Amino acid sequence: MTGRKIKNTGQRTKYFVSESHPAIVAAEIFDKVQEEMVIRSRVIHHEDGTVSTSNSKYNGKYLLGNLLVCGECGATYRRRTERGKVVWRCAARIEKGKESCSESPTINEEWIKGKLANTVGGGVYDEKDIRDRVGQISVYQKYIVVKWKNCEEL
Repeated sequence: MTGRKIKNTGQRTKYFVSESHPAIVAAEIFDKVQEEMVIRSRVIHHEDGTVSTSNSKYNGKYLLGNLLVCGECGATYRRRTERGKVVWRCAARIEKGKESCSESPTINEEWIKGKLANTVGGGVYDEKDIRDRVGQISVYQKYIVVKWKNCEEL
């Protein structure tokens, strides 16, 4: 034995041992959670209020990733770091290029947080308040539309 780790790509017989130790979470609950994660990762909210699924995934780590939607193509926005600044850009434009969504603007994160602070939070950016009150933010070339959870637009 050399002490080096080498991945077994067929050199030796592989074994799978099921139920070798007690599970932390029941298998049924685990399977249901996995299904729900797949469903949630592909949700697109359209301007007319309908919801559909897409092959592109969004990152649920950031609140704005769940709220920002491209007003031109309906894709979600993704967070990126470019030239030392954090920006949000249309996922369709990132994946498929400018031809698929030529009118979507790139949004500076500090700018959008400032706008939300003034619009929703009375001058203070509070993610809990925004999460509770804002349903979607549609991004267009020259303006954004904030939709409240009660379906009113601002």
